[in-house]
Parts: sequence; structure tokens; C-alpha cells
Amino acid sequence: MFELNTGRTVYLHRDAIDFRKNINGLASLVEHGLGLNAFEQAVFVFGNRRKDRIKILGWDRNGFWLLQKRLEDARFVWPRHDSAVVRLTVQQLHWLLDGIDLSAMRGHAGVTYQRAA
Repeated sequence: MFELNTGRTVYLHRDAIDFRKNINGLASLVEHGLGLNAFEQAVFVFGNRRKDRIKILGWDRNGFWLLQKRLEDARFVWPRHDSAVVRLTVQQLHWLLDGIDLSAMRGHAGVTYQRAA
């Protein structure tokens, strides 16, 4: 069974793709276009031009999984980066799928002290 657990790496392809691509076309894009291994313990996330659809490609022991989500009245907030591929955590992927803007997510600033008292 395919699991989206924390042991998987998430690669998000920043440019829009032709959504007619199927498993073979996306696996070829991963290997030849991105220079990554389509068979590693990872998922590869692709979006269309309007950012209202996402496809997720992943390998599981003996075959590929292809998951797709289509939003009816919203858009996914795609991360802004200079590179063609953005590496995310599984938690960040869940946030993206829930419609959260990853660039707006900021944790508390770290602090360091010399003494406790």
C-alpha cells in the first residue's frame, strides 16, 4: 500500500505541466527533465497553469501511483523559488494541499542564552 509518510522526500516541480501527461510522461519528466530518480522513496508534485489541479507521482515496490486533486473553486498557493524543483517535507505538502501559503508560514525565532539564572 502506498503511504505518504515522513520517510518520503517531496519534490515540487515549479513550472506548469501539460495535464494530459500520464505516469510514463511524468516519470520521464522526473528523470530527463529534472535529473531525479523516479524510483526513489519520494513523491513528485506537479501543477497545471491555473494551479487548480495537482498530480502526485510516487513509486511503491512494484508500480507507480498517480494521485490527482482538482479544486472546484480555489487555487493552490505555489511556493516561490528560483530553482525548477523545490524540496518540501510531507507536512508542507499537506499544508499545500490544504491551501496554506507556505511562504507565509513562519515559526518562532530561536533564542539562545548564556545562563538560566
